[in-house]
Amino acid sequence: MHSPARPSAYAHPARLILILSLTPTVGLGIGRFAYSLVLPDMRDSLGWSYSAAGFMNTINASGYLAGALIASKLIKRFGLSASLRWGTLACLASLALCAMSGNFVVLSLARLLAGVGAAVGFVASGALAATIAQSRPERANFLLSLFYAGPGLGILLSGLIAPFVLQAFGPGSWWIVWWAMTLLSIAMTLPLLLTHFEAKADIPDATSAKFAVRPVLIYLVGYFLFGAGYIAYMTFMIAYVRDAGGGAAAQSAFWCLIGLSAFVTPWVWRGVLARNSGGISTAIILAVNTTGAALPLFGQSAILLTVSALVFGVSFFAVVASTTAFVRFNYPHAAWPVAIAAMTIAFGLGQILGPILTGAITDALGSLSYALNAGAAMLALGAIASAFQKKPQPAV
Repeated sequence: MHSPARPSAYAHPARLILILSLTPTVGLGIGRFAYSLVLPDMRDSLGWSYSAAGFMNTINASGYLAGALIASKLIKRFGLSASLRWGTLACLASLALCAMSGNFVVLSLARLLAGVGAAVGFVASGALAATIAQSRPERANFLLSLFYAGPGLGILLSGLIAPFVLQAFGPGSWWIVWWAMTLLSIAMTLPLLLTHFEAKADIPDATSAKFAVRPVLIYLVGYFLFGAGYIAYMTFMIAYVRDAGGGAAAQSAFWCLIGLSAFVTPWVWRGVLARNSGGISTAIILAVNTTGAALPLFGQSAILLTVSALVFGVSFFAVVASTTAFVRFNYPHAAWPVAIAAMTIAFGLGQILGPILTGAITDALGSLSYALNAGAAMLALGAIASAFQKKPQPAV
């Protein structure tokens, strides 16, 4: 038996966790969210409806759900380090595939692969990051928050690149953006491949782990609603900004503000996350996220969109961090991978529903504002549900 809290095993925990954060940087920040930056050009060039455009994120979310379902078994068989690395490499392959074809089926398969890889990588790297953070109990919440800044880096970098590539090469250049994202992701993946995480020591013995859904069902429902609600904003807001007359600079600025917000998340929410034994902390953060998502519904001014991006970004990443903190506070170390996987499954189910539903709403009613309304409403319901979650009783 070994204890997860072994300071000597992690001489530089912050550095290790920052490297681990490159897994969601590639899988989520670039692999999932960069699609929003190229969606308007792909929709115009390939003749897609909003439902078809939303389906691309629905199929990505379906892959994410499948990856979450198999993640624990893969981790048990291959270990945390191997699982996070192969998951990230799968995301790399999917990005390259997106650049190679405009065929709807091929692109769907690429988005599916990206989802599977992102989920496996996220569950593995999240469990490993939680283990490393626990080796410094007095800094654990701050260290864990660093991990969730990873997607923000991917969003920031893709926001600095994609709109200007599209502007430089003109309509129909979406495939060039995918190549740029592939090269960017290769650079992000190299540190993961070159770092040793002492994987064998970090694989928890899950044979005695217990995780019951019923005591945390309302929390899982809240996280499901978050998954369904946030994805409308992250899928269609760039199209909303473009439809409002925003050019490459405006689109880049908006997207980069969301990414930059992630970097202050650990400081903004440190105190809230430290008290996350029940669902109140998640509810508070989700309420702020709802506010950010709802702001564009009151107008399309630059100041309103700026505040929306900042408020949404700083709270979006914190919601995800709060669920891992919830797991770490309430479950033994051996149960972390399966508990994180359960959270990821609930999140994944929401993401499957969100894009196709909001795309269909937009096609039916003719305006993206209706889809954004629906997304904000689901976030609000998620906040309400999370507020009713009590601290689960230990399994016996």
